Amino acid sequence: MHSNSSMRTPLGRVRGLGSAKSGTGHFWLQRVTAVANVVLTIIFLGVVISLVGRPYQAALAVLSHPLVAILMLLFTVSGVVHMRLGMQVIIEDYVHGEGLKIAAVMANTFFAIAIGAACVFALLKLSFGG
Repeated sequence: MHSNSSMRTPLGRVRGLGSAKSGTGHFWLQRVTAVANVVLTIIFLGVVISLVGRPYQAALAVLSHPLVAILMLLFTVSGVVHMRLGMQVIIEDYVHGEGLKIAAVMANTFFAIAIGAACVFALLKLSFGG
C-alpha cells in the first residue's frame, strides 16, 4: 500500500533514490575535494614560486623528490575530481534535453580523465627523471 505522506518524488520511488542515496555522497565528495584543494593549491603555488628562475635540472630535482611528487599528484587528482563534479552539477542543472545531458556528462567525464591522465603522466615522467 502506498502512503501519500511520502516526501519522495514518484521518480525517486521508482528508481529507489532519494536523499542520502547518491546526492549526499556527491555533495560530500565535492566539499572534501574543495577543502583538499585549498591546502594543495597553497603547496602547489609554493612549489611553483620556488622554481621561478631556476634551471631545468634544479626544477627536475625538486619535482622528482617523492614528497613533492606525491603532493603534486594529489593536487592533480583532487583538482580533476572536483572539476568533474562541479561541471556535472552545472550540466545537470542547465542542460534540459535528456540525451544531450547524458552526452554532456559523459564528455565531461572523458575530459576529466584525459586531463588527469595527461597531468599524472607528466608528473610521473618528471618524478622518475624525465
